Amino acid sequence: MSTLDPVLLEVLACPCEHHAPVRAEGNPTDAIVCTRCETSFPVRDGIPVMLLDDATPGPRGIGADPEA
Repeated sequence: MSTLDPVLLEVLACPCEHHAPVRAEGNPTDAIVCTRCETSFPVRDGIPVMLLDDATPGPRGIGADPEA
């Protein structure tokens, strides 16, 4: 586990069709989370794995609007 570069976090987005920004979770970072649907993506050896197949869906599912 490691801390992600803040510049990298600024350019990463959820790979679902809405492409919302992500935020880091844990310290050191062990996951990044979509700010829209709360889908969680693992960080392995300091590298974010931004694959929907490896993601843990948020409470309403991948890409879901939290306001719906």
